[in-house]
Amino acid sequence: MSETTIEQNVVARVHYTGTLPDTGEVFDSSEGRDPLTYLVGHGQMIPGFEEEMMGAGQGERREFTLEPERAYGHPLQELITEFPRDQFAQIEETGVEIEVGMTLVAQTFQGPAPFMVTAVKEDTITADFNHAMAGKTLCFSVEVVEVRPATEEEISHGHAHGPGGAEH
Repeated sequence: MSETTIEQNVVARVHYTGTLPDTGEVFDSSEGRDPLTYLVGHGQMIPGFEEEMMGAGQGERREFTLEPERAYGHPLQELITEFPRDQFAQIEETGVEIEVGMTLVAQTFQGPAPFMVTAVKEDTITADFNHAMAGKTLCFSVEVVEVRPATEEEISHGHAHGPGGAEH
C-alpha cells in the first residue's frame, strides 16, 4: 500500500506559518496550537494553499508564495459601504469610541459578518467587508503532520471529524 498524499477527499493535518513578504510579519500560525485539520477539496482552504499542497506526504515541508488571485482575491469596491452613524448608537452608548481600524461584526441574515471601520465622519461610518488579507501576497511555510483517507461521513458533511475537525 502506498503512502497517502494530499489529494481530493483526504484529511490533512498541517502545521503552518503565514507571513507577509514585504515585512516578514507573521499574520497567522499554528505554532503553539494543534495542527490545522482540513478536508481537501471542500472549500475550507484558500485555493492556492490547496493547490500547492497537492501531492505532499506526511513529514514533507513546503514553502510557497500566493499572489492575491490565489489567496483572498483583490478588494471589491462593492464590499465597502457607508452607514448612517445612528446605526452604531448601541455600541457608542456603551462608551466605546468607534475609530478607523477597528474590527466590528455586523449581524446579517446570513450570519455574522466582520468588517473594518475605514472612515468615521459626523453622520456616517464606512465599513469594509473585504477579507483583511484581500489584495495581499502571502507566503506560507507548511509541514504535513498527517494525511489520511476521509470517511464517507466526512465527505458527505464537507469537513473533517475527530482531532482538529468538527466534533458532532
